Amino acid sequence: MTEKADLQPILDRAAAGGRISPEEALDLYRDAPLHALGAAADAVRRRRYAGTEHIATYIIERNINYTNVCVTACKFCAFYAAPKDTKKGWTRDLDDILRRCAETVELGGTQIMFQGGHHPDYGVEYYEKHFAAIKKEFPELVIHSLGASEVEHMARISKVSVEEAIQRIHAAGLDSFAGAGAELLPERPRKAIAPLKESGERWLEIMEIAHNLGVESTSTMLMGTGETNAERIEHLRMIRDVQDRTGGFRAFIPYTYQPENNHLKGRTQATLFEYLRMIAIARIFLDNVAHIQGSWLTTGKEVGQLSLHYGADDLGSIMLEENVVSSAGAKHRSNRLEIIDLIRKAGRVPAQRATTYEHLVVHDDPANDPVDERVVSHISSTAIAGGTAHPELKLLASN
Repeated sequence: MTEKADLQPILDRAAAGGRISPEEALDLYRDAPLHALGAAADAVRRRRYAGTEHIATYIIERNINYTNVCVTACKFCAFYAAPKDTKKGWTRDLDDILRRCAETVELGGTQIMFQGGHHPDYGVEYYEKHFAAIKKEFPELVIHSLGASEVEHMARISKVSVEEAIQRIHAAGLDSFAGAGAELLPERPRKAIAPLKESGERWLEIMEIAHNLGVESTSTMLMGTGETNAERIEHLRMIRDVQDRTGGFRAFIPYTYQPENNHLKGRTQATLFEYLRMIAIARIFLDNVAHIQGSWLTTGKEVGQLSLHYGADDLGSIMLEENVVSSAGAKHRSNRLEIIDLIRKAGRVPAQRATTYEHLVVHDDPANDPVDERVVSHISSTAIAGGTAHPELKLLASN
């Protein structure tokens, strides 16, 4: 363990572009003064984005949840329904999904996340059909969806390799993976909250396969389910090691566990100070990952704004629809004008970005700000109007 007096040279080295070790990262995360940690992270950000360091980005997207039926039963999840739960379980038909895509395009959205449960019947063919239909109707929409867990599940259902599953859904229209299912990658906390999911090592192995097949992704971390500080840093190390080999992670997105309506209710959450420390240490430690995203959806808009001073360069999405973390208690909402204002008040110039982080619209003149008040993040209950029951659920309900 490094003495506190010895931490500033580590911060200075990181700010100047040097790589730090996992042991140094743990010392900084645990013991560095918050303001010093944030200052070093911001220096790293400014160095990386020299010339555009004054800009912070956001994206307009929609999270289309196609089913909540899931066999995985993660303890932190308030969204899922067991396959035999005929009262809670639902699926969406293709027409409903395409209608939601049409609304997204109308409101200026550029990306959809296609997220749902590990349905016992949904193999590769299901995703091929739906991605192809979306791309046929809306070729301009980027499908940034799923993660290693869904790939492992669909490959098992269809009895094909993970490589084949990725190649097929990519050919059908998947553009990139959203990093879903990472949760905590170290074995102990992962087994405690998601015992039926693949291991953290397997999650990374599947992401590495995807990267090598030309399908990039983001990476995520779920904070506050009982993991230790050392396990949080180990999660970062595991991501950095894969990134050294593939370069396929576009961004890192930590977010905080929400405690309502799930089996971990009452578990201590990560504090907002811990979250800001994670944003900062991620920017310092993940020297090979281009973007760090602040998650206002789970921490609140003010903390999201603060994250821009702790190494984040992006505030994520104005999510036109979100049903997963909101079902566990995240009730933060925003709209495009508010996000633009938050970024400006943080001293940055707002810019709407693409999935690959190119700037689509730079809002450098408030007089030219958008005026469409419909671009608002929406929170729905998990009992979504318009969802249709799976035939299996109807059969079970009639027995």
